[in-house]
Amino acid sequence: MNKEELVPENFVTPNQFSMANAKEVLGNECIAVLGYGVQGPAQALNLRDNGFHVIVGQRENTPSWDKAVEDGWEPGVSLFPLEEACQKGSFLVYLLSDAGQMQFWPTLEKMLTGEKTLLFSHGFAVAFSEQTRIVPPKDVDVVLVAPKGSGRSVRQHFLKGRGINASYAIHSNATGKAEEKAKAYGVAIGAATLFETTFEKEVHSDLVGERGALMGALAGMLEAQYDVLRKRGHSPSEAFNETVEELTQSLMPLVAEQGMDWMYRNCSTTAQRGALDWLPVFKKALSPVFEELYESVSSGHEAKVVIEANSREDYKKHLNQELEKMSEAEIWQVGRFVRSLRPENA
Repeated sequence: MNKEELVPENFVTPNQFSMANAKEVLGNECIAVLGYGVQGPAQALNLRDNGFHVIVGQRENTPSWDKAVEDGWEPGVSLFPLEEACQKGSFLVYLLSDAGQMQFWPTLEKMLTGEKTLLFSHGFAVAFSEQTRIVPPKDVDVVLVAPKGSGRSVRQHFLKGRGINASYAIHSNATGKAEEKAKAYGVAIGAATLFETTFEKEVHSDLVGERGALMGALAGMLEAQYDVLRKRGHSPSEAFNETVEELTQSLMPLVAEQGMDWMYRNCSTTAQRGALDWLPVFKKALSPVFEELYESVSSGHEAKVVIEANSREDYKKHLNQELEKMSEAEIWQVGRFVRSLRPENA
């Protein structure tokens, strides 16, 4: 694969689309960030810090409303109920949860007049429209800018003067300016680079990643190795350090710095040989699982599971119970102790 295929023309850097370009495109827009949950705070604060005209829309009398006030958004001035923010905004950033988007959509849809732009940070609602019932009108620009990280990471990278990569996509280009709006918004929230995708590809890769290497498979792999070490007589602290602490504090920073091969080059020859020998074993074992996972995502099954789960009135209660169970697992209890011994926490 040549360099042009690895880094296609639709890979946008700040040198190709600057902050000045972004302000020229969005300078006259009132950007309404709808939802102040996971991505909302980071994107809204980054926009505000970069000098854009931004307001926040959030349901009143909720923890997220209170958090917005704590972050300096002033009720009646820059913080409004969702409906009022939709009316005031010309560039609507739809950052409610997937379940929240479905619930609020009938209200938002009525406010999507031709002069407005609708932006998503996740392809879920549109890609799985048969299940979500979210079908944006064709006379409105509908775009996507999806940061490749949690809201917390988006904000932390911004505050450190580093961007975080994001993808962008165009669903509807009613004005002929949808692509430059998407690029402008990506730059405005501090994206380091932008790469083009589609709503469908974004949500397929995102859901596979979350269930796979980024979260589900990662947690499962770590717990499996920890359990084997413990069963073979290793202490909790040794099992945790050899499974999690070294991975997160020593090795992954090297991968982030210059890639997996760089990390290998900076490990012992014993580690290199063993890792290279066992890599294909794990890949062979896991490839069928990832094929099954991708099919579950692309078929819409995972979307169905998510929608049905989020629709239950007691979902948050059960979710908290599942997370509490994870928190109480020995591996993560040991993790809290090990982290407390780090110099910055001692």
